[in-house]
Amino acid sequence: SLFDSPAERYLKARQSVQHFTVTQLGLAIFSNESSNKYVVHSYNFFLFPGFTDVEFALSASSIQFLSHYGFDYNKFLKDGIPYMNEAQEKILHQRLLEGSRKVSSALDRDVLKKAIDEVTCWVAAAEEEETMILQDLSGYQMLEVQLVLRQALQNVWTQPLGIKKVMVKKVSPQRRHLLENSPYDWCQKELILLSARGFTNLFQILVQAKKPLVGHNMLMDLMHLHDKFYKPLPESYEEFKKNIHNLFPVLIDTKIVTKSIQRKCPFPRGSNLLEVYAALCSSNLNPKDSTCPEIALASDCSRYAEKKSPHEAGYDAFLCGSVLLKSAHLLLCRSTDDAVEADPSCPQYLAVLAEYLNKVNFIRGGVSSINFSGEDTPCHHPPLLVVHVRGSLGLNERQIYQEFKALCSFDVRRLSKNQFLLLSNKFKQVRLVLRDYKHHPHLRISVYRHWRHSPGVSCLLQVSGVVALWSLLAFVLGGAP
Repeated sequence: SLFDSPAERYLKARQSVQHFTVTQLGLAIFSNESSNKYVVHSYNFFLFPGFTDVEFALSASSIQFLSHYGFDYNKFLKDGIPYMNEAQEKILHQRLLEGSRKVSSALDRDVLKKAIDEVTCWVAAAEEEETMILQDLSGYQMLEVQLVLRQALQNVWTQPLGIKKVMVKKVSPQRRHLLENSPYDWCQKELILLSARGFTNLFQILVQAKKPLVGHNMLMDLMHLHDKFYKPLPESYEEFKKNIHNLFPVLIDTKIVTKSIQRKCPFPRGSNLLEVYAALCSSNLNPKDSTCPEIALASDCSRYAEKKSPHEAGYDAFLCGSVLLKSAHLLLCRSTDDAVEADPSCPQYLAVLAEYLNKVNFIRGGVSSINFSGEDTPCHHPPLLVVHVRGSLGLNERQIYQEFKALCSFDVRRLSKNQFLLLSNKFKQVRLVLRDYKHHPHLRISVYRHWRHSPGVSCLLQVSGVVALWSLLAFVLGGAP
């Protein structure tokens, strides 16, 4: 809603982020290897909530959307990399200290039961030091099977054997004791925690690196990063901003940058990241410019050079970084009247982007962007309108919205029993409604004035009027002979 303050919008989005999971995360690392050439290593990570019992939601429309673009749900569910935030890690650590062997409920119970049955039947007839192999186990199952078998059978030992395999060996009690105290046991508590953290380990490395973090329309991305890999989202909007700024001191939102370019340059508008990228790559934009940065995908990431993969996280990350570099070059050309030196440097690009740093796009609300390193700047919306409903029609917000829907797009909020606020982001719509509804039989529309329309001010004036009246009455009666 256009009425939303950043704090109100944050609380709305927080509820969504807490219920949904992250299925994929893209990371593209841009290296300025030589002069004005940038080499990109782009990675696409499938993620799945790891070794804690997490409930999450998937929306039907999102599933259809991702399926249309070839999302591999099998890989997400079977091979997704685990992750956890600090609160979940504390719970897992406590369970391990208490000796709890139930690390995750995500394990397929049938697979676990089958593995236990196979080992139980085999170990009865096996000789000491004899081994068997359990196959086709996922990352979760490899750990869970070992923990359960070791707890249930005191005469076996386990260890991972390559990908999706676990070796089971029959051992003597003395040998078992030695193996349990070995520093190389894969099932030690520290190694279990390291494995359970999964992608969170990489997130922590990114935080330590303190490199600029680039995204496109990235508010929800930042909220998911905070909630899934750092800490559960706080209730306080200001605390969220502070935490993100501490994690990533330099943020750049390409949505903010390209919106600015569209106002300053003859730049075609794009409805999505791929269209913006295509427009910036077009030779029509600046046909004589030979200093534009050269962007090349690394040899081990060549798939994205051969085929477009829109809405795949790794590909979108590559597009996002490319859009930033090309946008920065356009801004640099404009700031120097098109006389750009042969090989613009990365610091020059960052300098020309200085006004956009740490500002993240805010869609339809009380501010145009969220400033993670300072105060948010309010939007300059057209004046607020007040609709006064005459008579006893008893209209609600939806009915008011439907009344104006065909003519203009307004957000509606109830002010009092028979008054509603209308807010638009277009001055033309405000003028149109004031003109066309000037003589409406049931609806009176005027520009909102705080001193006149605010319920708080009205209540204060009424109370003041009553107090003044009683004071006057008391004065008159008190002065009578």
